[in-house]
Amino acid sequence: MIPTLPATTLSTQRKSALTKLSGHRLLASPAGLAGTVWLAAMIIASLTAPWWMPFKTEDQDFTAVLSGPTAAHWLGTDELGRDILSRIFASAAETLGTSFITVMVGVGLGTLMALAAANSQRAEGVISRVTEIMMSLPGTVIILAVIGAVGTNIPLIMGILGVLISAGIYRVMLGQAKSLQNQLYVDAAKVDGLNPLAISVRHVLPGLSTTIVVQSALIFAVGLLIQAGLAFIGFGPPLPQPSWGGMIQSASQHVYDAPWLMVPTGVVLALTVLSANAIGNALGKAPNATASHLPSAAIRRKRATQAAAAAAAAPIVQNPPVAGQLSVRGLSVGVDGGTPLVTDVSFDVEPGTVLGLVGESGCGKTMTALSLMGLLPSGVAVTGGQILWNGKNLAAATDKDMEAVRGRDIALISQEPMRALDPMFTVGYQLTSAIRRLRSFGRAAARAEALDLLEKVGIVDAPRILKTYPHQISGGMAQRVAIALALSGKPRLLVADEPTTALDVTVQAEILSLLRSLVKDTGMSVVMVTHDLGVVADICDQVAVMYAGQVVENGATDSILDDPRHPYTLALLAADPHANSAHDMPERLATIKGQVPQPKDWPSGCRFAARCQFAGSACEVPVPLLPSGSGEGRVRCVKADELAMEGLAWVATDVPVVNPVPAEVPARHRLDIIEKDMA
Repeated sequence: MIPTLPATTLSTQRKSALTKLSGHRLLASPAGLAGTVWLAAMIIASLTAPWWMPFKTEDQDFTAVLSGPTAAHWLGTDELGRDILSRIFASAAETLGTSFITVMVGVGLGTLMALAAANSQRAEGVISRVTEIMMSLPGTVIILAVIGAVGTNIPLIMGILGVLISAGIYRVMLGQAKSLQNQLYVDAAKVDGLNPLAISVRHVLPGLSTTIVVQSALIFAVGLLIQAGLAFIGFGPPLPQPSWGGMIQSASQHVYDAPWLMVPTGVVLALTVLSANAIGNALGKAPNATASHLPSAAIRRKRATQAAAAAAAAPIVQNPPVAGQLSVRGLSVGVDGGTPLVTDVSFDVEPGTVLGLVGESGCGKTMTALSLMGLLPSGVAVTGGQILWNGKNLAAATDKDMEAVRGRDIALISQEPMRALDPMFTVGYQLTSAIRRLRSFGRAAARAEALDLLEKVGIVDAPRILKTYPHQISGGMAQRVAIALALSGKPRLLVADEPTTALDVTVQAEILSLLRSLVKDTGMSVVMVTHDLGVVADICDQVAVMYAGQVVENGATDSILDDPRHPYTLALLAADPHANSAHDMPERLATIKGQVPQPKDWPSGCRFAARCQFAGSACEVPVPLLPSGSGEGRVRCVKADELAMEGLAWVATDVPVVNPVPAEVPARHRLDIIEKDMA
């Protein structure tokens, strides 16, 4: 179980945001506002009752037995002439206070169990079985057994009731906690080096705040009713101490000769229960602004034990480690059931260079990038190969080992920064927290460094941006903040998962220019996942073209773009408007028939063969990466040299053309010449 943390660990920003949000909802609901006013009045009146009560609870007026409202007794008297108003408010403090015990125990324990279960599948299995047993127990029998054993100890009874209710609260909280664990800003926090406990407290718990408040209001009402019910059947506070349930029980004996006696206590109990329910309904009407509108993404990555063992057993490449160099050798990633997602991927990223991973959706680019940081989706793991960083094989590293790498050596820039930033915290809080955690700075030094980072990524009004929340800034500004957040630990490698896809062309150019400057000024390297060959031409030094989980061609950017050797690379270039000059733009861009096959449908031979019009019998067997004849590049095609010599290209009509083109013409422009010859 996660230990209870002091309130100081919760940020002032989160508390302020929660207070404003809750207050707005209550004010917007007449029923919620009325309920709040009633409960506040009851609490104040009960706490100050000894100062203003007209009579003591045990005072008897034998001249006004079972009387209705009078000038002396505003709510009448009971069968012993005791003032009902005084007895109601004298017993209110204990009734309300013990009901809060049920809330604190039930909601608190249920929330802690949900946070623990959302962090660990093993913990979830154990806690779920325990809560199932708790929910199968007869709660009334247990409470009566406790009363028989220890007597009518109301605080203890309400605490036990809270423990029994916590099983149901756990069920309510678990689904939302797991959904919050699947948010990209939690991934970003993990990359920054936060441990699971800190992630739960800083990022998941604030997202549960609305549910916690709503459930607390409802459980408070349940506690009131159960406490009143116990007192009604004789298990309340000992006589002559008043209680709401005991007063209703006494009134029920005079329902015919003094029916008014039932009204005051019954109405007060009913209004208090209705007020609690109204507050819960008011707080539950608006959507959870912290997370429910955010689509979930895969996070909380854990390697399977067998996958780590397989990676650890792989032979280590005996090359001397180079600081800041990433070497991926024969990397394979698969689902825990055997289905491969990425197979035999190899590439190198030298310090101060940018590698582009290119291909259609479903080619394995993102899986390859996430495996570099140990952030694969749940149920997906590295099944073979090596990820060598500073002499260490990250493919076999544990989560504990990766904590020292993420954020400090390798950082992540996600595709959509508005999801990677926690909406509950200001930009300044998130940035300074990362700096303090990763670089052990003090508060003042961290703030100064945060301002410097924001200015470094091109934000002019840095002091103002530090005070804003993520939803108050534009997408381009948020991406700059995300880059600053990634730089907070001074990493030597950035993994950029399509960082410009969601941005307009102007902002995209600014972000690419920023990344180029960072690479030049800091000497760090970048792995860029992208669909855009224009981005590749703009920023990348090396390119790895991926198709169906494999690298089909890699090499220097100029070589790949000007002289591609694989039909898939040539097809991508022919379909890219950036590859054609404006005055020579064809009327119709080329298309690639079919689509990327699902992993379960991968053929044993060339995986592009079904879409390639140049495929032959030689493509029916597995094709290794072969020297491409263009620098140090490699290509996975047995016809690479033949196609390069004959000038074959991919045209929009999906008809192969064999028409020699002068060798000095770049391959990206061959399509224009061939189509003109055909015309």
